[in-house]
Amino acid sequence: MNINISEAIREAKIMIEPVAHEEALQQAKIFVSTIAGIDVGALLIHAEMMLLDEQIADLGEMLERRLKGEPVQYILGEWEFYGLPFYVDTRALIPRQDTELLVETALQMIQERGYRSCLDLCTGTGCVGISIAKNEDIQMTASDISRDALALAKENAELNKVNVAFVDSDLFQRINGKFDLIVCNPPYLTMDDMQSLQQELTFEPKLALYGGGDGLDYYRKIAWEYRDHLNANGMLLLEIGNTQAETVAALFDANTRVLIDLSGNPRVLVVEP
Repeated sequence: MNINISEAIREAKIMIEPVAHEEALQQAKIFVSTIAGIDVGALLIHAEMMLLDEQIADLGEMLERRLKGEPVQYILGEWEFYGLPFYVDTRALIPRQDTELLVETALQMIQERGYRSCLDLCTGTGCVGISIAKNEDIQMTASDISRDALALAKENAELNKVNVAFVDSDLFQRINGKFDLIVCNPPYLTMDDMQSLQQELTFEPKLALYGGGDGLDYYRKIAWEYRDHLNANGMLLLEIGNTQAETVAALFDANTRVLIDLSGNPRVLVVEP
């Protein structure tokens, strides 16, 4: 079968439109650029380049997976977060751009207050803790209840050449000592959310999504225990769902403020005892 890059993009877009909708063209370009080994921005220059049979077969496999609803990130096996590469698979939640505000806020606080130690709870892929450690000289500890997620996070720490101490722990259960800064992107979907998940989300680990009936279980546990692990003048940063700002803030007997993400949604709760 003879097909060039331009034709491959067009055919791929048509094929995945039922699941990708308005993102079909961009996703088609991502898949074709991956199998061709060409940057997405350079596809136009190579529009007439013919694809090899092996490349066409690889593209077909990717498109079949996408048609079944599998997220682009899992199909590619790698995704960028805060300008850094991360391995992604079904062991952990896919890193999302919204979460970059958590990293930006942490870096700002480290720079302004001279924090020297940080704990990343519910680390998943490790994207938050690793991104912080890559940009600041700080003692980083990261934990997760999932050993599979921790294994993936360790791979990502090696990929990004950062030193992180990993702990197998259900929130603070096996965490020793205190930290200047604690960051966490906990599971916060409600029961109603879980029963109406978009197809792509069904591929992600439920352990990393479900936050209990009202989505607040993890926030309650953190509110009960975080003070025992926070140094004087320390800070807790939590990612929150876009409807949870008031309810989560009310759980903490401390000074709180909410930060808004680029989409205009409440995204990070800052807690200062």
